Amino acid sequence: MEREFTEQELVRREKLNNLRELGLDPFGHRFERDSFAQDIKDKYSDIDHDAFESMDDTATVAGRIMFIRKMGKASFFTIKDKTGSIQIYISINDIGEDSYNLFKSADIGDIVGVHGKIMKTKTGEVTIKCLEYTHLVKALKPLPEKFHGLQDKEERYRRRYVDLIMNDDAKNVAFLRPRIIRCIQNFLDGKGFVEVETPVLTTLLTGASARPFVTHHNAQDMDMYLRIALELPLKRLLVGGMEAVYEIGRQFRNEGMDQKHNPEFTSLEAYLAYANLDTWMDLTEEMYHEIAKVVGKDVYHWNGYDIDVSKPFRKATMCEIIKETTGIDFKNITDLDECLKLAKEHHIELEEHEKTYGHIVSKFFEEYGEKTLIQPTFLCEHPLEISPLTKKNPDDPRFVDRFELFIGGTELANAYTELNDPIDQLERFEAQIAERDLGNDEANDIDYDFVEALEYGMPPAGGIGYGIDRTVMLFTEQDSIREVILFPTMKERGKN
Repeated sequence: MEREFTEQELVRREKLNNLRELGLDPFGHRFERDSFAQDIKDKYSDIDHDAFESMDDTATVAGRIMFIRKMGKASFFTIKDKTGSIQIYISINDIGEDSYNLFKSADIGDIVGVHGKIMKTKTGEVTIKCLEYTHLVKALKPLPEKFHGLQDKEERYRRRYVDLIMNDDAKNVAFLRPRIIRCIQNFLDGKGFVEVETPVLTTLLTGASARPFVTHHNAQDMDMYLRIALELPLKRLLVGGMEAVYEIGRQFRNEGMDQKHNPEFTSLEAYLAYANLDTWMDLTEEMYHEIAKVVGKDVYHWNGYDIDVSKPFRKATMCEIIKETTGIDFKNITDLDECLKLAKEHHIELEEHEKTYGHIVSKFFEEYGEKTLIQPTFLCEHPLEISPLTKKNPDDPRFVDRFELFIGGTELANAYTELNDPIDQLERFEAQIAERDLGNDEANDIDYDFVEALEYGMPPAGGIGYGIDRTVMLFTEQDSIREVILFPTMKERGKN
């Protein structure tokens, strides 16, 4: 089907042909610049207008034209590079008639190069007086109207490249995310951790409770999964003596999409030999303080709340939070029938495999407690049934040594004192298979190789998983995960 062009697109294509007739490549070549817009403005913003008369500082910049004000033989335009925007003054007297006519044919969205003298206008704006003008790229599609950009959020995410051009907030998030990740890497590297890579393709579902994406390996003629967690390969490395390891990588869960969930997402998992939950609480607080230094503040408005990451993080058990919100003290309840009765009275719906003490406690927390954890809180003592890879609490085996970090009513991290007893681990795996038989399609497979690895001896260890996307959401004050993922998963156009 032949594509139909708008009137503006037809005009731009005509200008493209004119450039070729002039012997110019409409899509440019290498251009050497020596300066960026924001650096120039920062350097010269405090210098008085009159002082530029005795200065001869020059700069060579490149960027996209975002504004043009043509005024006969002299004009102003603004270009935007990765650091920001800067104004250009251009005159036929400075660059000659041919170059000025070339500029006059330019459109908003074109990419150009400018060499010129640094000056300041009478209104105090740092400006480059153009001495050489270079056409670099002809934009064949017009940008959205300046003050509105892409208003449809779906289109913003689909056409992120346009969003980044028009929306400085989106661009700032895009640049801040890797700085946050680099801060985390530097922090862990400084603590003696080693960053590693483990397989994305796997034949077993282990490390989390989730539905997988399935693919097929043609050479081996077997179905494989995209990993749902990073955990078990990293713990094998502890067995091998690496002692302090972490991985930042993509995970894939074939589940729903909402403001906090995307089918592919980035997590960090880290494991430290001879550590426990207390170790990871201390490291996590310290790491958050380091991230806050990079971002430049301690209080973040997120999920409708002002979150202060500088104060000591609270520590509370799941049963304590449930008691605070409902008055029910599950810590002192041992009878399953009483738990089932309480669930019915509170309209807690249970699947067949969830009719256990641990699942009921977890359901009560999800319904009543989770949304109350606004300031940073380490939620401790999770039930055994929902934590198949974690050591039992020595004082109460109904619970395990685990914490989740909650901020703004959202989970951002999940830590364990790792289970290193191969006999107990195999029994946990077998219990997961029993749950699958009762209808839990998110239960783990039995990883016999991992059990064998534990039989060689894994040191006592603490492990943690951080949701990188959610961490970035907090520190960039974004309430939707789609704002911090450059290309989030989207429905096909036209589908509800």
